[in-house]
Amino acid sequence: MVMKKNRKSPLYKSFGYAFRGIGVTIRDERNIKIHLFVTALVIIAGFVLHISYTEWLICLLLFALVISLELVNTAVEAVVDLVTQERKPLAGKAKDAAAGAVLWSAIIAAVIGCAIFLPKIAALL
Repeated sequence: MVMKKNRKSPLYKSFGYAFRGIGVTIRDERNIKIHLFVTALVIIAGFVLHISYTEWLICLLLFALVISLELVNTAVEAVVDLVTQERKPLAGKAKDAAAGAVLWSAIIAAVIGCAIFLPKIAALL
Protein backbone atom coordinates (compact mmCIF):
# COMPACT_ATOMS: atom_id res chain seq x y z
CA MET A 1 0.00 0.00 0.00
CA VAL A 2 1.35 3.41 -0.97
CA MET A 3 0.90 6.15 1.62
CA LYS A 4 -0.09 9.55 0.30
CA LYS A 5 1.71 12.55 1.70
CA ASN A 6 -0.51 14.73 3.80
CA ARG A 7 -0.12 18.04 1.99
CA LYS A 8 -1.12 21.23 3.66
CA SER A 9 -3.15 23.88 1.92
CA PRO A 10 -1.25 26.86 0.59
CA LEU A 11 -0.88 29.66 3.13
CA TYR A 12 -3.25 31.96 1.24
CA LYS A 13 -5.99 29.31 1.52
CA SER A 14 -5.43 29.06 5.27
CA PHE A 15 -5.94 32.81 5.55
CA GLY A 16 -9.06 32.49 3.40
CA TYR A 17 -10.50 29.86 5.74
CA ALA A 18 -9.73 32.04 8.75
CA PHE A 19 -11.38 35.11 7.22
CA ARG A 20 -14.37 32.99 6.19
CA GLY A 21 -14.67 31.79 9.80
CA ILE A 22 -14.67 35.38 11.04
CA GLY A 23 -17.22 36.40 8.41
CA VAL A 24 -19.57 33.50 9.09
CA THR A 25 -19.40 34.15 12.82
CA ILE A 26 -20.20 37.84 12.32
CA ARG A 27 -23.06 36.94 9.98
CA ASP A 28 -24.58 34.25 12.20
CA GLU A 29 -23.83 35.11 15.83
CA ARG A 30 -25.63 37.88 17.73
CA ASN A 31 -23.06 38.22 20.51
CA ILE A 32 -20.12 39.02 18.25
CA LYS A 33 -22.22 41.75 16.65
CA ILE A 34 -22.73 43.23 20.13
CA HIS A 35 -18.99 43.03 20.85
CA LEU A 36 -18.19 44.71 17.52
CA PHE A 37 -20.75 47.46 18.19
CA VAL A 38 -19.19 48.14 21.59
CA THR A 39 -15.74 48.08 19.96
CA ALA A 40 -16.90 50.76 17.51
CA LEU A 41 -18.26 52.88 20.38
CA VAL A 42 -14.96 52.58 22.26
CA ILE A 43 -13.02 53.58 19.14
CA ILE A 44 -15.22 56.65 18.68
CA ALA A 45 -14.87 57.54 22.37
CA GLY A 46 -11.11 57.06 22.11
CA PHE A 47 -10.87 59.63 19.32
CA VAL A 48 -13.25 62.06 20.99
CA LEU A 49 -11.51 61.83 24.37
CA HIS A 50 -7.97 61.71 22.93
CA ILE A 51 -6.80 58.64 24.78
CA SER A 52 -3.04 58.08 24.91
CA TYR A 53 -0.98 55.74 22.75
CA THR A 54 -0.68 53.30 25.65
CA GLU A 55 -4.42 53.44 26.27
CA TRP A 56 -5.03 52.68 22.57
CA LEU A 57 -2.75 49.66 22.81
CA ILE A 58 -4.62 48.44 25.88
CA CYS A 59 -7.96 48.88 24.08
CA LEU A 60 -6.69 47.04 20.99
CA LEU A 61 -5.48 44.16 23.15
CA LEU A 62 -8.86 43.98 24.88
CA PHE A 63 -10.71 44.08 21.53
CA ALA A 64 -8.56 41.19 20.32
CA LEU A 65 -9.10 39.20 23.52
CA VAL A 66 -12.88 39.52 23.61
CA ILE A 67 -13.44 38.97 19.87
CA SER A 68 -11.00 36.03 19.79
CA LEU A 69 -12.73 34.36 22.72
CA GLU A 70 -16.10 34.90 21.04
CA LEU A 71 -14.77 33.15 17.93
CA VAL A 72 -13.46 30.26 20.06
CA ASN A 73 -16.78 30.08 21.91
CA THR A 74 -18.60 29.81 18.58
CA ALA A 75 -16.23 27.02 17.51
CA VAL A 76 -16.74 25.11 20.77
CA GLU A 77 -20.52 25.40 20.46
CA ALA A 78 -20.42 24.20 16.84
CA VAL A 79 -18.24 21.19 17.67
CA VAL A 80 -20.40 20.21 20.65
CA ASP A 81 -23.54 20.53 18.53
CA LEU A 82 -21.89 18.45 15.79
CA VAL A 83 -21.04 15.68 18.23
CA THR A 84 -24.37 15.51 20.03
CA GLN A 85 -27.80 17.05 20.04
CA GLU A 86 -28.62 15.30 23.30
CA ARG A 87 -28.44 17.09 26.64
CA LYS A 88 -25.24 15.78 28.15
CA PRO A 89 -23.53 17.25 31.22
CA LEU A 90 -20.09 17.39 29.58
CA ALA A 91 -21.48 19.07 26.48
CA GLY A 92 -23.14 21.69 28.66
CA LYS A 93 -19.97 22.10 30.70
CA ALA A 94 -17.91 22.75 27.54
CA LYS A 95 -20.39 25.28 26.17
CA ASP A 96 -20.81 27.03 29.51
CA ALA A 97 -17.06 27.25 30.12
CA ALA A 98 -16.47 28.75 26.67
CA ALA A 99 -19.28 31.26 27.17
CA GLY A 100 -17.92 32.03 30.64
CA ALA A 101 -14.50 32.83 29.17
CA VAL A 102 -16.10 35.38 26.85
CA LEU A 103 -18.16 36.88 29.65
CA TRP A 104 -15.19 37.13 32.01
CA SER A 105 -13.01 38.81 29.38
CA ALA A 106 -15.82 41.25 28.53
CA ILE A 107 -16.32 42.15 32.21
CA ILE A 108 -12.61 42.75 32.73
CA ALA A 109 -12.47 44.75 29.47
CA ALA A 110 -15.36 46.90 30.72
CA VAL A 111 -13.62 47.49 34.08
CA ILE A 112 -10.39 48.50 32.33
CA GLY A 113 -12.40 50.64 29.91
CA CYS A 114 -13.98 52.45 32.83
CA ALA A 115 -10.52 53.06 34.32
CA ILE A 116 -9.41 54.60 31.02
CA PHE A 117 -12.52 56.58 30.07
CA LEU A 118 -14.28 57.64 33.27
CA PRO A 119 -11.53 60.06 34.42
CA LYS A 120 -11.54 61.66 30.95
CA ILE A 121 -15.32 61.99 30.99
CA ALA A 122 -15.23 63.39 34.55
CA ALA A 123 -12.65 65.98 33.49
CA LEU A 124 -15.02 67.19 30.76
CA LEU A 125 -17.83 67.69 33.27
